[in-house]
Amino acid sequence: MSTKLVLSKSLRELRFFFSQTGSESAAVKSFLNKEYKTIKDSNPHLPVLIRECSNISPALIMRFEKGVEVKKSLDKLTEEEISSVLTKAIN
Repeated sequence: MSTKLVLSKSLRELRFFFSQTGSESAAVKSFLNKEYKTIKDSNPHLPVLIRECSNISPALIMRFEKGVEVKKSLDKLTEEEISSVLTKAIN
C-alpha cells in the first residue's frame, strides 16, 4: 500500500482488533506498523482505533455515517489481503 490512501467521506471510524500474542494476528500488527502513518497522513481527521485483546480473532470494524458498522474478519490474512479488504470495503 504505502501510497496515499484517501478513504470515503462517509467513513467515520476504523477499529482494528487483534490478539496481543496470537500468531493469527501477526499480519495485522505488521500491516499497522507499516501503514498506520499513511492512513493517518491521508485522513487526519479519521479516528483509527487499535485494540489489543486476549484470545480474539483479528477483525476490522468500520463505522460509517448514520451509525452503520461493517465488520470484516482479518483472521489468517496476509498484509496484502488486509489492504485489499480495507480498500474494497470503503470504495
